[in-house]
Amino acid sequence: MALRRLNRKKPSRVINNIDMTSLIDLTFLLLITFIITMPALEQGISIRLPQGKADEVPTKKANVVTLDAGGQAFLNNRAITIEDLDRTLGNLAAEDPETAVLVRADTRLEYGRVMEVMKILYKVKITRMALMTQAE
Repeated sequence: MALRRLNRKKPSRVINNIDMTSLIDLTFLLLITFIITMPALEQGISIRLPQGKADEVPTKKANVVTLDAGGQAFLNNRAITIEDLDRTLGNLAAEDPETAVLVRADTRLEYGRVMEVMKILYKVKITRMALMTQAE
């Protein structure tokens, strides 16, 4: 007795169009995700700045030194030790004498820790610097 197939498949036909709807939805979802997360990436370290009246921040790209409430130092949102900060800022100042540095420090941080960073800036001869404050 020979076995025979009960259901015969129709030959596959070629699909000559692509449904772009799901691809467009995915693209818009990624775009919205990036729009929402970019501000968080720019100010990645959460600190409470002291309040004060100040001028506008310079528009030229500046390096940002951040000190959080625990005294941890960050250079451009990357954790760094004080010794490495000294070396890195020295290299930046040697490459470009007009290097600008913005110092952000938490209000709960002791004043001496901020002064350590200021001494480093003075030592490596960075003259373009500013202490960041929160607008009143």
